[in-house]
Amino acid sequence: MAPKDLAGELTEQLAGFQRVLRRRLRSGSTPRLRGAQVELMRLVEAQPGLRVSAAAEELFLAGNSVSTLVNQLVQAGLLRREPDPLDRRAALLYVTPAAVDRMHAWDTLRSDLVRERFAALSEEDRAALAAALPALRRLTESLCQEECAAPESSGRDPCGRGQCGTEYGDREHREREHGEPTHCGQEGDPT
Repeated sequence: MAPKDLAGELTEQLAGFQRVLRRRLRSGSTPRLRGAQVELMRLVEAQPGLRVSAAAEELFLAGNSVSTLVNQLVQAGLLRREPDPLDRRAALLYVTPAAVDRMHAWDTLRSDLVRERFAALSEEDRAALAAALPALRRLTESLCQEECAAPESSGRDPCGRGQCGTEYGDREHREREHGEPTHCGQEGDPT
């Protein structure tokens, strides 16, 4: 397969995998969260005490859009907003224990579902996926480093999972810094 075709196919399959996974996991009585709400919660979880303006910059959203998301998540009991002691006009954001529980439960369900489907694959398919993981980690890291190096990034961590330049494939780093084996750019929908 030509590199251009491979890149398109990889992108399509990864996006399709995420869509199907989210659909399979959307059930239960708790209200669903939109993608932007989840991204904001994950960002605040990774960077407790983040200002609304910094969250808007990290998420490439308008400040009023993030303020709306914050209001929705505060009302749902998933974010806590506190005045910044250095600037009382600004607010600092923190996830609530309910948000942590909800994200953890969703991550567990997601992992269980994928583990179950992974086990149903042939040994050959499982081996091929395992062999591809280091390359996928390097590809993700390359995208993160490129984004961090861009002049408009101003040293931000666009991946929201640690310092840019960190080897996201390093299991000990992921577990120590992020509390779970994950990689930069992980998305989710804690429904």
